[in-house]
Amino acid sequence: MKHSGAVAGMVAALFLLAGCMLLPGKFASDLALRRDGTFSFAYKGEIYLLALSKMAAEQRSKDSENATFEPSTCYNDETGDERECSKDEIAEQKKVWEDSIAADKASAAEKKKSDDAMAKAMLGGIDPSDPRAAQEFAERLRRQRGWKSVIDKGDGKFEVDFAISGRLDHDFSFPTVEKLPMVTPFVTLIRRADGSVRIEAPAFAPSASQSPMMGMAAASAGKDGKAGAEGMPTLDGVLTLVTDGEILANNTEEGPSPVPTGKKLVWMVNARTASAPTALVRINP
Repeated sequence: MKHSGAVAGMVAALFLLAGCMLLPGKFASDLALRRDGTFSFAYKGEIYLLALSKMAAEQRSKDSENATFEPSTCYNDETGDERECSKDEIAEQKKVWEDSIAADKASAAEKKKSDDAMAKAMLGGIDPSDPRAAQEFAERLRRQRGWKSVIDKGDGKFEVDFAISGRLDHDFSFPTVEKLPMVTPFVTLIRRADGSVRIEAPAFAPSASQSPMMGMAAASAGKDGKAGAEGMPTLDGVLTLVTDGEILANNTEEGPSPVPTGKKLVWMVNARTASAPTALVRINP
């Protein structure tokens, strides 16, 4: 019981500290990068705010709530053989067990209080225990440029439609959320001094994100691609890049294919994807 409680507490802490509070689910994402320095990016599908999931809210307490007392085996002091425990011995064992349960519950209550305060701070003031937390988070996203639609689907899941375009005269990262600093980027565009742009998608592969929770998501997803028993997000999507720039490097399975506006790269990503999508493209803005 103590081991299970420790694991549950570790899971809750990882939600807060691993930088993976926001994760992709099922999605389609499109990126266009042009030689003149303009770009457009779109993401349509699921995102998960794990601090609002039932797993984060309930995991720590369910093991202790289901705990039941079971007497330990008694032994003969002289022979070492098993023997029937006396009523007094069983009563003493139960008292020790009850004291241990009470101590564990008190410790869990203190840890929950600390975790809740940490979660609220890392969510920029949103209290994950507040019934309106999901609505408040959705409203925060809708205030930001690019978020065309944000629908709360419950249990920390949101159905979103994001699209933005502009000139790439600075680095770009998606998603960025007001007052929420610890987010593993889904997609980043990094400008280099030689005129090239490095495209990376750290959150689109469990192994590449260096996040224990993403690895757990992969492990919990079965061969049929369904989410695991603990309700972790199912990573399942497509990232497409179209560019008229020079593709210097990429890690797609098929490589670039010609399209009317240049060349196209396609990454199929899921919970078993070995490497995060990456590419290097030279443009001449």
